[in-house]
Amino acid sequence: MRLLLNENVPRQLKRHIADYEVYTVREKRWNGKLNGELLQLMLAEEFDALITADKNLQHQQNFDKYPIPVLVLHTYRITYEDFKPLIPRLLEFLKTDLPNGATIIKT
Repeated sequence: MRLLLNENVPRQLKRHIADYEVYTVREKRWNGKLNGELLQLMLAEEFDALITADKNLQHQQNFDKYPIPVLVLHTYRITYEDFKPLIPRLLEFLKTDLPNGATIIKT
């Protein structure tokens, strides 16, 4: 499974999902891309899912146009320490058949 970590997700999260092929937006040199453009690039490069902290993405994008799963990590602050409690739930979701569109992951 090919996963992309959005710019708003701490890159340290990558080491916790090392069983998958994981890239950061920075590694792909897609920094600053708008969400629609980012989703288009992901589809073109056959990514399987986006991991993000952008809670508004689900309201801003048409997932009929961009049929890709988006795992939204729900935290109040965007720090690695705040994301750590979500890692077990994220790993469980990654083992399932992910639906297209946004799936909110919170504690």
